[in-house]
Amino acid sequence: MTRSMTGFGKAEVMVNGKKIVVEVKSLNSKQLDISALKMPMIYKEKELEIRNKLSQSIVRGKVDFYVSVEKDASSSAPTINREVFKSYLEQISSITSELKMPMQSEPLVQTILRLPDIFNAQADEISDDEWNSLLNCVDMAIANLNTFRDQEGKITEQDLVNKVNSIGELLQQVSPFEGERIETIKNRITENLEKMGNDASVDKNRFEQELIYYMEKFDVNEEKVRLTNHCKYFIDTLNDDEPAGRKLGFIAQEMGREINTLGSKANHAEIQKIVVRMKDELEKIKEQLLNVL
Repeated sequence: MTRSMTGFGKAEVMVNGKKIVVEVKSLNSKQLDISALKMPMIYKEKELEIRNKLSQSIVRGKVDFYVSVEKDASSSAPTINREVFKSYLEQISSITSELKMPMQSEPLVQTILRLPDIFNAQADEISDDEWNSLLNCVDMAIANLNTFRDQEGKITEQDLVNKVNSIGELLQQVSPFEGERIETIKNRITENLEKMGNDASVDKNRFEQELIYYMEKFDVNEEKVRLTNHCKYFIDTLNDDEPAGRKLGFIAQEMGREINTLGSKANHAEIQKIVVRMKDELEKIKEQLLNVL
């Protein structure tokens, strides 16, 4: 299973006349980094529980988390404190009557509505239903985020498979040039001996030992076998049930070591070209792995 670290999830619920909206965004990171966790102060006491949910489900990545609340008109509109209103009205009526002042209803109402304590204070109390709805909304947003990351992961996985297979195909192209190297070295030594003229004495056994030395020095069979095994291990690891981004990174490093050794032993222009192409594919793999969970 390959899961990307990049994704976005959103969910919303309605409860007690409120619409709770939760958004979760993640980017690639070497470890879990919940850098932004923004929510109304009234929900702050649930922050630790929410962080635990994020860490258990997201595992790794840079996470931004947002909660917003929208209230409908009936729940958000303030209510008038009738007893306070009546008290203000009675006092004003008594004063205007005593002073024989005219009392106009509409301006008086507007004046009373601007006086202290005329509106009921809305207590910020959260019911159990609202707590549970908030946490369910968080779960849904995280699930949507991971669905997004799984979809991105499938695309990345196929690209990784293609690039690893490309390295394997390039490795097969090395074989035809291996035999040429020994023949080239043998001809070069023979030509140098011929240039020395008839006076040069040649120890046949020594000559064969030199050829064997170069054959062993330039032999790349071990590197080819190990690189082939690393490529197979990489593909097998992609199919693991658990996230394996770090493990794949280590395998890619081992692949790089074998490719580098192959290049150092190449001693052949065409093999060097193949090695360069393999390195290019491996660098693309490493770039992709930076975003794999």
